[in-house]
Amino acid sequence: MLVHQDEPYNAETPPGALAARITSLDAFYSRNHAPIPHVDSASWRLRVEGLVDRPLEWSMDDLRRLPERTVVATLQCAGNRRADLIEVRDIPGQVPWGPGAVSTARWSGVSLAEVLARAGVRPEAAHIAFTGVDVSQQAAPPQPFGGSVPVAKATSSEVLLAWAMNGQPLPAAHGAPLRVIVPGWIGARSVKWLHRITAQAEPTDNYFQAEYSVLPPEADPEAARPGDGITLGPVALHCAILRPGRNDHLPSGPTEVSGFAFAGDDRTVARVDVSADHGHTWVPADLDPPENPWTWQHWRATVTLPAGEAELVARAWDSTAAVQAESPATVWNPRGYANNAAAHLRLTCRP
Repeated sequence: MLVHQDEPYNAETPPGALAARITSLDAFYSRNHAPIPHVDSASWRLRVEGLVDRPLEWSMDDLRRLPERTVVATLQCAGNRRADLIEVRDIPGQVPWGPGAVSTARWSGVSLAEVLARAGVRPEAAHIAFTGVDVSQQAAPPQPFGGSVPVAKATSSEVLLAWAMNGQPLPAAHGAPLRVIVPGWIGARSVKWLHRITAQAEPTDNYFQAEYSVLPPEADPEAARPGDGITLGPVALHCAILRPGRNDHLPSGPTEVSGFAFAGDDRTVARVDVSADHGHTWVPADLDPPENPWTWQHWRATVTLPAGEAELVARAWDSTAAVQAESPATVWNPRGYANNAAAHLRLTCRP
């Protein structure tokens, strides 16, 4: 793991592990805003409350009596590839994520829609809020981490309350005994160490709901108010170059370039183009089909590298025909979120 902080623990998946379709548990990225709590699953309870006809309190045994479902889904931090934005202009106080704040797992648990149906969500409820047990000092005053999603997303078949990951019990570091999995949306909405679900008319007022928003370039994050930015939900289209690496020493000539792309929400990646001459000409990449709309797709292409300085560029198009921004400079924002610029890699190649 490429560790950025020890406490709270923040570490990204190394490039070699990103090339696998499913990320191993020991290489899955970790994004936290507080120390990792260790919850006693025997005494733990999940409360479902708010705008519901039947408030509920569930134990893990209660939840396991419901039909189990499995979904393969990619999770990605909203700050993934922030390091590229920091090269444009500094972003103080934020984790300098490379392309590895993203991983894919096979999640098993119960459909959130099933649990909400048992509680009877009222028609006036428009949002479903999640609250974890981890208390962050980043908020003033300190508060548990939380977030919310619209009812329409919360009741989609792919959204889970997960107790297993890659066929194994959910590790404490990834939210045991229970976490939310909201495929296609930023990882911050897949709240870990879940203990409360609230149906409500408005989005949650939890600090981290508004903090995960894209502010205008000249905004002061310390003075920003809820509503000043674009609140983040679906992941922005992007791609990353995995091979060659930044420090590789390569000969000129034909070279295989590989990486992954992810469209987010229920979109898929339709095409990836790769350039070896600063974007003047492009080669279409071979693109793996998605396992479902909520997973990344790996790609590879062969390009001819010139001797001397070279710049590789990779850009993705999604199923709506949207394409990535040309440069990180065009999407820079003071919190460093949602970098959906094309991937750039500068190389020096020997003759």
